Amino acid sequence: MIPTKCSNPHVPVTPDEIIEDAIRVFDAGARVVHLHARDEKGEPTPDAKVYEKIISAIREQRPGMVCCVTTSGRNWREFEQRAEVLDLKGPAKPDMASLTLGSLNFFTGPSVNALDMIERLAVAMKERDIKPEIEVFDTGMVNLAKYLERNRLIEGRKYFNLLFGNINTVPATIGNLSAMVASLPEDSLWAGAGLGLFQLPMNVASIVAGGHVRVGIEDAIHFDYAKEVVATNEQLVGRIVRIAGELQRPIATAQETRRMMGLAE
Repeated sequence: MIPTKCSNPHVPVTPDEIIEDAIRVFDAGARVVHLHARDEKGEPTPDAKVYEKIISAIREQRPGMVCCVTTSGRNWREFEQRAEVLDLKGPAKPDMASLTLGSLNFFTGPSVNALDMIERLAVAMKERDIKPEIEVFDTGMVNLAKYLERNRLIEGRKYFNLLFGNINTVPATIGNLSAMVASLPEDSLWAGAGLGLFQLPMNVASIVAGGHVRVGIEDAIHFDYAKEVVATNEQLVGRIVRIAGELQRPIATAQETRRMMGLAE
């Protein structure tokens, strides 16, 4: 889902809004920020200059935060567009970039990720020392991750976002979470996410299972099941931090997060 101001007025769209929101969620307990740049009309853009402004400002104000950029196949089909942001250097260089390991359908349209595109993006990330944020929506995508590792397109500590509850992919159940985690390759770190109303239960299940959490209004625009309250990213992060505390899963520091993920501190 690509939320808009029409669906949720709290969606950060301008660079300044995105920067401010990133700072708020870091202070609330988030350690990784997943960035989608927008143009002057509020539409998604692959423009590296927009990402440069956003990442540089986040680094200046919250140096330890892990900055992850999108290479989504929902809006652009050309490699040059999807990979443009990977060429940023210096203070604007992203720590991570999304790598979705297959095509899938959302209600709002398809995300197209052909095998050759996945391989090219993986190579580009490896050459630039940018860690893939490996996004998987079913076990077949985990199988592809193992193929990429066998062929040395991804190496070392791997980071997986496991996403559940999309209409066209794996359902959001405890059994599917368990099976997905069990299928991951060795030396993997994982975070669980649920789409829409499945966000909170899958987040909690991930905490209980010893994993980590992806949370935010990209995946769920409402704070409650009744869909009466539109959420902010800060609210969603704050709720997970509180729940994790009750379950005695302390929130990692920025330095601990980078260490766990195999990123430069």
